[in-house]
Amino acid sequence: MSVRRGRVALRPIRRRDGRVWTEVHERNDAWLRPWEATVPPQAAASAPSSFAEMTRDLLRQARAGRTLPWLVWYDPVDEGDPRGPGVLAGQLTVSGITRGSAQWAQLGYWVDERWAGRGIIPLAVAMATDHCLGPLGLHRMEIVIRPENVNSRRVVEKLGFRGEGMRPAYLHIDGEWRDHLVYALNADEIGPGGLVARLTGSGRAAGLIGGPTAGRNDELPDTPPGITDR
Repeated sequence: MSVRRGRVALRPIRRRDGRVWTEVHERNDAWLRPWEATVPPQAAASAPSSFAEMTRDLLRQARAGRTLPWLVWYDPVDEGDPRGPGVLAGQLTVSGITRGSAQWAQLGYWVDERWAGRGIIPLAVAMATDHCLGPLGLHRMEIVIRPENVNSRRVVEKLGFRGEGMRPAYLHIDGEWRDHLVYALNADEIGPGGLVARLTGSGRAAGLIGGPTAGRNDELPDTPPGITDR
């Protein structure tokens, strides 16, 4: 399932995205290193070691209903089609989707430094959260962030995620086990129209939502089963 709003689109990751993903990710190595998850030495042998392996693993989890592996696409000229022209601005993954009595998931993301500060990621997080707490039927979305990552904390705070405290040594980041702050939002807290409406109402997404797709929040089906590895 692809989701778009104005000039920002969330599209499932595909094998053919490898070249552009690798170029963007390698160019942002220094920018991402302090915040991006790493694998501890004892688990390195079983971890994906290439884009192809990562994609294969993500798509396998997606088919099992445990993950939504999206890339974030940005259209500087507002042509409004997430399957057409655009630039790769980052990655957003909803993982650990849990059903039963919990009905929750965790969301993580990164952005190309070139496009940071333009409101792309706040809108992408809003779109993903609205989809998960709306059509997908989840009750809770959770985001964990290193305390030092002030920019990322601002993203979730401006969207209304509430802080729930610290998880000591929660994730392996940049070679060490790092503390993380927990932010969460429940479905009954997002309000009418969801988080995208909250952003547009505050004027924070004015430069991203406009043109031929103004006012639309489209969910575009992909080839069955909803995730493609082309």
